[in-house]
Amino acid sequence: MGRGPKKHLKRLAAPSTWMLDKLGGTYAPRPSPGPHKLRESLPIVVFLRNRLKYALTAREVTQIVKQRLVKIDGKVRTDATFPAGFQDVISLEKSGEHFRLLYDVKGRFTIHRITPEEATLLLETMVFPTLSLTMVAPIRYPDPLIKANDTVKFDLESNKIVDFVKFDTGNIVIITGGRVITHRERHIGGFDIVHVKDSLDRTFATRITNIFVLGEGIKPWISLPKGKGTKLTIAEERDVRRKRAAEA
Repeated sequence: MGRGPKKHLKRLAAPSTWMLDKLGGTYAPRPSPGPHKLRESLPIVVFLRNRLKYALTAREVTQIVKQRLVKIDGKVRTDATFPAGFQDVISLEKSGEHFRLLYDVKGRFTIHRITPEEATLLLETMVFPTLSLTMVAPIRYPDPLIKANDTVKFDLESNKIVDFVKFDTGNIVIITGGRVITHRERHIGGFDIVHVKDSLDRTFATRITNIFVLGEGIKPWISLPKGKGTKLTIAEERDVRRKRAAEA
């Protein structure tokens, strides 16, 4: 049995959030060790080759990143398998494009285009007692009013916290889409359970670790992809498709 960390990843074992086809080869690019877990990240090579179609092969992606053309959260990344994750901002300055990695309503990574002004802002969840940001150096002893699970707005240009929002009832959050917290159950020695209501007044419960506060009240701090994070049932999706076809 081989020793050391694994260096390969079979295509069928790749996360479903990458949306890779089964017959596209035996292997998939394995993300390098980085700020995100393997199954919660998207390598640069998958982003540029499979999503944006800016390259045909992994070799072409390597040639692109070696020219220092790709930035993630304001930092140049030259590793083609560097893992980008939820809320990360990917910038291609040569083409003037900026993207934020978000989940769609089915839990898959969606490529959401944003403006250059929004690309300077990064949202991160507070981890006590230090603010553990994914791409920037951890900031020790931030504002004493910031507590665990709160969300901060971080300016990538000045490397400073410009605002924060409390993890509180009534604020909009994202799980696999935009939702609003209704109330929270505390379980000593276990996982806290948060009850959430979406814009269609559907309610459900999930663990507190699955919650990410997007803004204060019902107004998010960042732009959201198509659908605004509200998951529809199969019947509702069918009705939307029929309506769109009838209008066309």
